[in-house]
Amino acid sequence: MNEPAHAPCIFCAIASKKIPAHIIHEDDDFVAFLDIHPIRPGHVLIVSRDHHAYFDDLPPELAARLMQMAQRFSKTMKQLHGVERVGLAFTGTDVAHVHAHLIPLHSNTDLTSTAYIEQKDLSFALAPRASDEELAEQSKLLQQALLTRP
Repeated sequence: MNEPAHAPCIFCAIASKKIPAHIIHEDDDFVAFLDIHPIRPGHVLIVSRDHHAYFDDLPPELAARLMQMAQRFSKTMKQLHGVERVGLAFTGTDVAHVHAHLIPLHSNTDLTSTAYIEQKDLSFALAPRASDEELAEQSKLLQQALLTRP
């Protein structure tokens, strides 16, 4: 099926390797790489190779594969980062290309809504950019850990 034309997309550029990324996994349908503005070290994005604007635009079989991949990564990330939970979110707020965020949760506020925050006049900034060294180390650790998990 041909996708309708869309504006230039950073995730399409990463998936086609026109822009470098710290890729931890790739296959025919998805590319998983580290977020350069991680909420916590090891914050992974899973993006579809084909451009689909939002998660509800994904064909059901791809959505199921993405969920299976996220579950596999989550189990590895829990062990690697020593956390009880890994958050999964489809936000679509910054880039209109389906992408799942997988975030090792060290705190209840790592992935939350302002509805839970008592102070209502908060402002937010982009999380700090991780250094290339930090990203390379996280990428190496996660890739090695994924090799030992089916």
